[in-house]
Amino acid sequence: MSNITFIIGFNFDSNCYLIDDNILVDTGAGQNKEYLFSKLRENGVEPDDIELVVNTHCHFDHIGGNHFFPNAKIAVHKIDAIPIKNEDDLGTAGTAFGFEGVDNSRVDVELEEGDKIADFEVIHTPGHTGGGICLWDGENLICGDTIFAGGGVGRMDIGGDYDDMKSSVEKLMKLDVKNIYPGHGPIVEKNGKDHIKLSYSML
Repeated sequence: MSNITFIIGFNFDSNCYLIDDNILVDTGAGQNKEYLFSKLRENGVEPDDIELVVNTHCHFDHIGGNHFFPNAKIAVHKIDAIPIKNEDDLGTAGTAFGFEGVDNSRVDVELEEGDKIADFEVIHTPGHTGGGICLWDGENLICGDTIFAGGGVGRMDIGGDYDDMKSSVEKLMKLDVKNIYPGHGPIVEKNGKDHIKLSYSML
């Protein structure tokens, strides 16, 4: 099973997750390069060691640091690839963060349901955005802004949809999730399934 290293978000940054020393899930808002690089190096990883960046969705606080990794391939669900490639400030919520002048429009891999990344399977979980994804390895769920610790789901007013979110959480409830690695806030260890059920009850 792949090794997951938790890098907690700083300021506007999303959480980032290092998988097997060469895959980075989400890159934060792009304002704290030295923080992110220092956390990688604390784990024996140089930024140039990152071969693949996986974005859980297209919002700027998750893709803003993509340009820090020019040698890595950028992977995102094919639906969320559209606002990224079009540099759509509304679709990426860039205007909400007030960040301009950085090109994060590159997408090298357009993901779909069932694709494999290391030991993980891509699960399409729209709701927060149309192309939100989770990564699932049979025990661990890296879930972007779909599910949060303590219950709750990502906001649905920036490219999201309530019915999609409800269906996505229903899908996740069928999994025997042990650990949750959300896009913001603390991780959940051992009883992840309970947090998903609680999130569903709050919808």
